[in-house]
Amino acid sequence: MIAPPGESRPGRKTIRGLADLAIRGAPPAFTDIVHVGRPNIGDRAAFMGRVDAMLDSRWLTNNGPLVQELEQKLARYLGVRHVVAMSNGTIALEIAIRALGLKGEVILPSYTFIATAHALQWQEITPVFADIDPVTHNIDPAAVERMITPRTSGIIGVHLWGRAAPVDELAEIARRRHLSLMFDSAHAFGSTYRGRRVGAFGRAEVFSFHATKFFNCFEGGAVTTNEDDLATTMRYMRNFGFETYDKAVHVGTNGKMPEICAAMGLTNLDSLDAVVEVNRANLAAYEAALADIEGVSLLRYDPREQSNFQYVIVEVDPGFAASRDEIVAALHAEGILARKYFWPGCHNMQPYRDLYPHAGLLLPNTKAVAERVIVLPTGTALPPHAIEVIASVFRVLGASRARA
Repeated sequence: MIAPPGESRPGRKTIRGLADLAIRGAPPAFTDIVHVGRPNIGDRAAFMGRVDAMLDSRWLTNNGPLVQELEQKLARYLGVRHVVAMSNGTIALEIAIRALGLKGEVILPSYTFIATAHALQWQEITPVFADIDPVTHNIDPAAVERMITPRTSGIIGVHLWGRAAPVDELAEIARRRHLSLMFDSAHAFGSTYRGRRVGAFGRAEVFSFHATKFFNCFEGGAVTTNEDDLATTMRYMRNFGFETYDKAVHVGTNGKMPEICAAMGLTNLDSLDAVVEVNRANLAAYEAALADIEGVSLLRYDPREQSNFQYVIVEVDPGFAASRDEIVAALHAEGILARKYFWPGCHNMQPYRDLYPHAGLLLPNTKAVAERVIVLPTGTALPPHAIEVIASVFRVLGASRARA
């Protein structure tokens, strides 16, 4: 149960002033690190039952019955024709990009996890970074249009924070300019766009089922598509290109999901609603706890859409008494590993910083957002009093210079 904002409990740290902060020498609030997202784990008995059945069958990988069951259940849940399970989200990106025949240049946001760009660069495709909408943090269709050249073959939209990218606008650009459109949907499992679940948009969507994701398979990923031929090609590609035991018909790699990961996925699929409710309650507690702190704002979710509420995003005003980095340092000292996603932007990381040294000139919104965002912990493993501690750190730091 989430502690009401401001409530103190015996044996738990209360932060009332600067002297109470661990960064000023006081004991930390947590000795066990509070991460942004620790794994959500479903019914252990159900998981172990699946593991026992897997071990009894001695079918541990190579498109086993658990992987097939997971693909079928995910396809029904997401409302798509095909789900191609993969070993992880990055391999899923790489296979989808290659199966779509992308080449030359592909446009994507710089404000995303580095794997989105790496999946292109790894295949000698040039990632071209477009700016974002400063309100939604998603890629800006007008910026995409400006970055198109004769070498452009596709667009990768990213559903950041589980809030859908501008699907219709990107689809219209892709149609009009004869480009392939796909989505990095790593954040958006279970989220909707105009009432439809993310997964069926563009030619393909790529999900990550990493341990820290809202829905996890220990490690894993998937590509979803409504194109039969594309799904068939990706199934070949994830298994070295084999069509049958001894007949390779396509270039391929080892992208198969093992059965143990599918067992965890099936178990967690049964717990989705419960995890969403925990995340929703955490977000509501954050909203209440931070409501009276001027200069700190939570990113809102569209009440008309479904969301997994996987990310709690705070934006710190440039005029706030403490800088974003000072707040993060203070939280880290308390044992709260808040993060600066996705600072400083892909274009400022290697190899892109050296390859495209002037890319930042076209990304002013990316720079501004990356410098003010903090991602706060949530999920089923969040300690009950973590939110009150986090809010107290913001409150004390926000008042510190005013008192000075």
